[in-house]
Amino acid sequence: MTTLPVSWLQRASWSAAGLTGAACGYGAIALAAHARAYCGAGADAGGNLELNLLILPFIALFSLGAVSVAAVARRATLRRPRTVRAAVQLVAVLGILSALTVWFFAARGTLDGYPGDTGLCPASNIPPWWPRWLPA
Repeated sequence: MTTLPVSWLQRASWSAAGLTGAACGYGAIALAAHARAYCGAGADAGGNLELNLLILPFIALFSLGAVSVAAVARRATLRRPRTVRAAVQLVAVLGILSALTVWFFAARGTLDGYPGDTGLCPASNIPPWWPRWLPA
């Protein structure tokens, strides 16, 4: 297997993907915490501890996932112009991070059937501010 030269621009792109992944990992936790606090479901000490323990692993996993997707997208578009490679990497990274964030919100942010205290949310604990067209 031959090693491909990596330019400073590509390294900057991978660094940006990693930083974007870290921000989205933190954002997914913050979104889940906000939904739990709004609905009063899972906003107790145990629920907060769960989210606090997940912050660092999620930041690392989202960063690693973003860099991995950027590397695969670069490999898949080697023979394309630089602008096409950059656009494919950007769309792939933002797509996977958006999907992971929505998945985490649906899985751990909305605790279906958990008794909420605020009365602001239905029994599914999906806040009314969450867009209906996104799964939860």
